[in-house]
Amino acid sequence: MSRAEDIFQKLIYFGEDALDEFILNMQTEELFLDFKTAMSDGKNFKTLHKDDRRNLAKSISGFGNSEGGVVVWGVSCSRDVEIGDVAKAKVKVKNVHRFLSWLENAISGCTIPSHNGVRNHIISADKNGDGFVATYVPKSDITPLMTTTGSTIYIRSGSNNVPAPYAVIAGMFGKRPQPNIELVIEDQKLEIMENIEEDILYPNTIDNPPEQYIKISFSVIADNQSNAIAKELYFSCSTVQSGSDYNKVRFLGYNQMDALSGISGHFNLMTKPEMRLPPRGKLKCTNMQIILSAFAEGDFCINGVIGAENATPKDFRIFMTKNQLRSFVAKALKNEDSKEVLLHEFFTDFLRSS
Repeated sequence: MSRAEDIFQKLIYFGEDALDEFILNMQTEELFLDFKTAMSDGKNFKTLHKDDRRNLAKSISGFGNSEGGVVVWGVSCSRDVEIGDVAKAKVKVKNVHRFLSWLENAISGCTIPSHNGVRNHIISADKNGDGFVATYVPKSDITPLMTTTGSTIYIRSGSNNVPAPYAVIAGMFGKRPQPNIELVIEDQKLEIMENIEEDILYPNTIDNPPEQYIKISFSVIADNQSNAIAKELYFSCSTVQSGSDYNKVRFLGYNQMDALSGISGHFNLMTKPEMRLPPRGKLKCTNMQIILSAFAEGDFCINGVIGAENATPKDFRIFMTKNQLRSFVAKALKNEDSKEVLLHEFFTDFLRSS
């Protein structure tokens, strides 16, 4: 999952609480995030206000020509001389459902070519119908994107969308589409297991093994989110810290890829030379199992990378401090939270990808 999509998913899941957190923490506008107040109040307009349309077009062009990003409609900024534009206050969008409709209608006409991957989501709406909207602009495989108003090609630079220099534009025109492999996690499952069910986990040579442990299972998917065919896909993973002798990381069901010989704690997969993944295609790399006990003696850390030939490698990490590991396992064993909540916490708080 890209940084932009991670922000978008956070806004979908946490809603207005995420905006409150942005304001409380003085979140700055940055490479993947922009804040806008909406001028379209519906009183004198039947379509998107020209300023909102211009900002939308610049965001689609700038984020789409770069690494993607999110526009939050309904948050004003103030200028901080040291850290830049920071989220200051919520300014609700009038008639948020109508504003969403105007955004949807405007997207296809904002850039040439149009960006069909843009998505909008209503973050929240009050009883009067006013609220907040997030616009997610993924990186475009069809670049450069030029705005229809002003005929300008933008790229994201820091916290701003700026006109692209000639050399950058020339590179966009001359570049062949490259594969874009993203890490996707599916089939998440959390189980509470008894030690007697898995003799292989704690052999008799270990004294006083834990009676119970938790097992988190999930599928690792390589998602080709591009218009190019991907070849020689790979997946590598290293257990940097296990947190305890009782904790294990397993890889199963990787029959679609070849396992390469490695050293202890390292796992490497690669597709056969004749294997090709079409645009928008998905390939299951492996099924992972992370087995954790409450007997944590240190931090838990897994580092990994996924990619393909001529694609930018995408790194990921699962990291839990010793105290986080103990707390998480204890909550699971005591059934303090549902398994769905615990799985969301695990993959939201402890998994990072870029």
